Amino acid sequence: MPQLVVMTATLTCSFGASPSKLIVPPVNKTNGENMPAANIMDNVPIENIPPFGMCSAPTNPEVISETAAALGVLTPAPCVPAIPAPWAPGSPTVMIGGMPALNSTSKCMCTWAGVITISVAATVKTNVA
Repeated sequence: MPQLVVMTATLTCSFGASPSKLIVPPVNKTNGENMPAANIMDNVPIENIPPFGMCSAPTNPEVISETAAALGVLTPAPCVPAIPAPWAPGSPTVMIGGMPALNSTSKCMCTWAGVITISVAATVKTNVA
């Protein structure tokens, strides 16, 4: 069963060079194992999802520019997440702040084709369907 995702969960991007930690402001006043619990709308770049170090997505305009400057050698650029939609699918049965809870199987897409996943939910005992 998927785990509830809370503040400090470890995130990875398929085109990012390093993991990052989810930031969940306590606005929903719901905790899971003493940390603010996330919902599917905790997807705002920088505010919720910090950069993943360097980006190597060949569709990222910054990577394209850096690669052109390096005469066609793929050259990563600093990551700036661009997330146009909420996490999906979220929990169909648990709501946090009026939205589906974020669970460890949820994913979100970066505009530059990266898939952002939750590698560590930061909870051990709290499962949500």
